[in-house]
Order: sequence, then C-alpha cells, then structure tokens
Amino acid sequence: MSVERNLLISLLKLTKESPVLVKDVKNDARLPSETTFCLLRKLQSEGLINFDDELVEISTDNRLKLAARAASLCCDVERISNLLCWQEFEAIAVLALKNNGFSVSKNVRFTHAGRKWEIDAVGCKEPLVVCIDCKHWQRAISPSMLGKVAGAQAERAKALAEALPNVKVKLECTCWSRAQFVPAILSLTQGSFKFYDDIPIVSVLQLQDFLTQLPAYMYSLKSYSKSFEHLS
Repeated sequence: MSVERNLLISLLKLTKESPVLVKDVKNDARLPSETTFCLLRKLQSEGLINFDDELVEISTDNRLKLAARAASLCCDVERISNLLCWQEFEAIAVLALKNNGFSVSKNVRFTHAGRKWEIDAVGCKEPLVVCIDCKHWQRAISPSMLGKVAGAQAERAKALAEALPNVKVKLECTCWSRAQFVPAILSLTQGSFKFYDDIPIVSVLQLQDFLTQLPAYMYSLKSYSKSFEHLS
C-alpha cells in the first residue's frame, strides 16, 4: 500500500502543470523501475492515466480520482490537498454534471436582498437545479464548521431561487415552469457526515452516483422550489 501511495503522491506533485517523464516519477517516488512500470500499467488499465513508457499524462478529473485514492490509502489529506489546485475541484464538478445531462454554469454571481452571492457550479436538468460548493479542505473539519458551511450553501441556493429570473444570470431553468434548487457540497474525501441538515456532502468519487440517483430522492433533501411564469 505504501508503495502505491508514494507513486500517487509523486504523480500528483509532478503533473500539476504538464505531463511528466516516467523516470522523474520513479526518482521522486524512490521506487525501482520494475515496480514503477508495474504500478503505472495498473493505473493505465483502470483508465486513470495515459503513458507510453516514457511520458505520463493525467487529465484533471483523473487527478482528483488519484487524490481520492491516495486518501483511501491513508495519505494525509492536507498533503494531498496541497498538491491540487482550486480549479480542479470546479472542473470535476462541471464534468460530472455535463456527463449526466446537465447544462452547467460556473461561478454564478448575482445580487439578492442587498447582498452579492456566488455559487461555484450550477447544473440544470429539468426540474433539478444543483448548486455545488467546491471545498478544497486541507484538514479535517469540525461538525460545527461543517454546519456553517452547509448552512451558507443552503442560503446561496435559496437566494438564487428567489433572485431568478434575473437578466444578469443566464440559466436554463428560467425557461421551465418549475425548478427545484438543491444545495450540495463537494469535497475530496467522505468525512464523518454524508448529510448535514439534509444537505449532501459528496466526495469526488461519489459525485457520479449522487447525480445519477438524485432525481429519485431529491425531495428528501433540503431544496427550494420555484415556479416561473411565462407569457404565452
């Protein structure tokens, strides 16, 4: 386990900017060549990396999958998070939403009730509007802090529902007759809580399953309903 963990950490560290040479991965992880190639071939067979015996390339969504895997092998979450950038969390949320048939808007900014608001990613697929807050946590979070984070995201989702339609916010849901706004939080790993006050706390590896199953249980989650009137 420690051998694979070391390799994953080296891959995350060395591919932040661009592809990396296999020999650099081997040297950084301090692994024998045979072990390095064996592990790389295993990761490639699982669709997590691309490599041609000399160069390793990893997509953004796969970097997050590797990070989650390293965490599952008991690597320190703070160390892993330091190897990721904020944009990678947003990118995985956008990709997962699009793969599940949602139209997606990033960094949705709007004004409501005298305040400025921003939501990292908003996915629309009738009648669902999923409002995702991407959390790049670098350490374990306490229940009290989680409560504040979840509560704040619920406020954002509610504010968005109340603010629409808005000429400055172009979202597909404003063309529907009704929409259900669901707040959610995306994190690298699954902590002690999967829900907080009926607000889902979703890990990177669970995001696909969460979006697939969401239509079946959306009304059991905290959500905000909005009806839109359209002139005929």
